[in-house]
Amino acid sequence: MNIFIDADACPVKDETVKVAARYQLPVKIVSNGGMRPSRDPMIETIVVASGADAADDWIAERCGAGDVVITADIPLASRILEAGGTPLGPTGKVFTEETIGMALAMRDLKQHLRETTNSQTYNRGFEAKDRSNFLQALDRLVVQQLNRQRQS
Repeated sequence: MNIFIDADACPVKDETVKVAARYQLPVKIVSNGGMRPSRDPMIETIVVASGADAADDWIAERCGAGDVVITADIPLASRILEAGGTPLGPTGKVFTEETIGMALAMRDLKQHLRETTNSQTYNRGFEAKDRSNFLQALDRLVVQQLNRQRQS
């Protein structure tokens, strides 16, 4: 199992590394730049070419069954599900086959509203409870994935 982080603007990189270290899991931190490499051999920092969705493409091409991807990007989450991985948002929301359709629809609706009204739509700010929810959700996901691997 690998943990991938869609690192551009990800508020839970440190929390992800903390959980991964507890279970000795490799982490791949993927961004368009500006990331300081870690000295930890379990953490790989990948800097992709600039451009729209370059980090998303890199992650989606390498993610497989049993991998966990930390992302707030809904289209990337959909691609991860198609690849057999598990996408987890920074607020602790696990995207599933049952929930991804609504998430994509809401994303599209907000984009349509911005375009047709020339106004901005806002997401609520990231709060301490989101960080706590994320830690619990990631720990739970990792344990579930490890148990599945042991049973296989």
